[in-house]
Amino acid sequence: MAEVLDAEAVRTGLAGLDGWAGDPAGIARTVELPTFRDAIGVVDRVAVVAEELDHHPDIDIRWRTVTFRCATHSVGGVTRRDVELARRIDETVRGAV
Repeated sequence: MAEVLDAEAVRTGLAGLDGWAGDPAGIARTVELPTFRDAIGVVDRVAVVAEELDHHPDIDIRWRTVTFRCATHSVGGVTRRDVELARRIDETVRGAV
């Protein structure tokens, strides 16, 4: 079973990522896309990545602003899988803007 990262490991894992913040309980990033359609397109592409990884973020869509939240619910916090998902979300967002 995956282990929850401590605060230092979370900071280290997020250091090279764009706009992510959080703590051992969860990590999040909010992005603003040019249009609502662009926001939905990013969410659609993240859904494909999440299925590939079999690890799914919580997603909140507000017009053209999307917030992604990651935590491994089965262990109650952030694991390496969440950091990897955040990295893949970053790649997806960069490809959209």
